[in-house]
Amino acid sequence: MDPMYDAQDEIERLKQEVERLQKQIATQQSVANLPQSLIDNLEFITDLARYAEGLFTEQQVKKKHHFDDATWARLGENEALIEKIEAEKTRRIRNGVTARERAQQHFATVPNVLGDILNDSSSSPRHRIEAAREIRQVAANEAENKSSDRFVINIDLGEDYKLMINKPRKSGLDDDGKIIEGTTSPTAITDQSKDDWRKW
Repeated sequence: MDPMYDAQDEIERLKQEVERLQKQIATQQSVANLPQSLIDNLEFITDLARYAEGLFTEQQVKKKHHFDDATWARLGENEALIEKIEAEKTRRIRNGVTARERAQQHFATVPNVLGDILNDSSSSPRHRIEAAREIRQVAANEAENKSSDRFVINIDLGEDYKLMINKPRKSGLDDDGKIIEGTTSPTAITDQSKDDWRKW
């Protein structure tokens, strides 16, 4: 074999190895010394917490934050980053965000399941009708869904007296800032009506 040819091959191989090592060192330094702004970036930490919880895929996180495979492989070496992710996971579990996001992922598949039941001729008519009702509810626009969360009572006794009660159906804060501790009782509606009658 030509010694000159072997030497050129060896030089080319060494150049490639040097380039590989330089990239590896640069990646290690960039991950080991992540900028504090990135470690303090809540969106970045939350995305990594979602990945750890199984809500995001590795590909989704890498694509969103423009990580290559080498950088991704080294992220786990930064202790400050790991601590931030673990703290965020704990916070999300305690305030129920993780459970809600998992439920939302499952809920996204509901229309497909309902559609399968609706279009399955071997399903009982009752199940198909119930599936159609549920699909209609899911497909309802936002205004329809909001109106179903309120009860509205209109009393019209001519031009002298008109009364409208429009209140939230669920527990929580009323439109006036008062706390609703359960479903509104008929007594509360009657009392309000009586008060309004006295005004006239």
